Amino acid sequence: MAPTVLHLRSEDKPLEHRSALTPTTTKALIDAGYVVNVEKSPVRIFDDEEFSAVGATLVPTGSWRDAPTEHIIVGLKELPEETFPLRHTFIHFAHCYKQQRGWETVLARFPRGGGVLLDLEFLQDPATGRRVAAFGYQAGFSGSALAIKNWAWQLTRPGEPLPGVESYPNEDALVTDIKKDLAAGQAKSGKLPRVIVIGALGRCGRGAVDLCLKVGIPTEQILKWDLAETAKGGPFQEIVESDIFVNCIYLSSKIPHFVDMDSLKAPGRQLSVVCDVSADTTNPYNPVPIYTIATTFSNPTVPVEGLENPPLSVISIDHLPSLLPRESSESFSNDLLPYLLKLNDWKNNPVWAGAYKLFQEKVATLPEEALKN
Repeated sequence: MAPTVLHLRSEDKPLEHRSALTPTTTKALIDAGYVVNVEKSPVRIFDDEEFSAVGATLVPTGSWRDAPTEHIIVGLKELPEETFPLRHTFIHFAHCYKQQRGWETVLARFPRGGGVLLDLEFLQDPATGRRVAAFGYQAGFSGSALAIKNWAWQLTRPGEPLPGVESYPNEDALVTDIKKDLAAGQAKSGKLPRVIVIGALGRCGRGAVDLCLKVGIPTEQILKWDLAETAKGGPFQEIVESDIFVNCIYLSSKIPHFVDMDSLKAPGRQLSVVCDVSADTTNPYNPVPIYTIATTFSNPTVPVEGLENPPLSVISIDHLPSLLPRESSESFSNDLLPYLLKLNDWKNNPVWAGAYKLFQEKVATLPEEALKN
């Protein structure tokens, strides 16, 4: 039997430096008998030579489009916005299962070409229902970091939007930078911010809280909310009374709004920064319906119009872990490795088979018009 071939795409999303495979996990796959083709990439945090050194074959950037149909195409973020039908089996985060804007166009490309999507967001252990690999911790950690940076920027550069940010080489460099920002904001305002984290018991929320603690915000200044605290239903005055709100929930169904424009216009608002780590920008169930624009590392914030004294801005970057690309890639890929090693018989593996079943269910909901070539 011919070996299973995995083809690692170069990411197309701007400032996306992470990788679904790392040199370490690539070596493990090759040692297990897989063939791994790695597209040369000008953006990946790992050098091309790190992959070739462990036995991967370097191939041209973008060559996944012409790869043999039986090759499994592995990536991280969504494919470029193109329209041609897709014929391979793809593994990546496609962001098209929760009624996001344009979901029909994205999803329909797979059945139109006979292709398959095994979405990384929905790889679950059938025994526990928990995701087998996720970037949640790094997303929360990075989201809190940018929220604090923006809080300090508002105080030291009033009226100026936060400029673009770049990824950091490691966690220590990020923490050092945010400590400086926090000190500048404290010097200007005479206080440390009060931060409310919703979803604080999950991986994402733990990351958000840990960043706050590491940069010097005392635990009594951090409201750690989860299901028990939100059970009564929002909007919540505690959010409006905090300086920073970090939303870390995993949204799967409609819930009451955590905050809305009416609650923000109430007297005594302190809130000046929202980081919506969940980034459900176009989801009709978004519990933070105060913005409609997904922000980017180049333009990290969007103002909430009509609010002054203090102004309020939102961070809604949907790939926050790329702020720490090397560490987040290593963590995610290592968690994913046991399941990657089962790809030579993925239809008989319960995790991959579950993802395939969900793909089929979502395809069945597509309007007939979307399936036409």
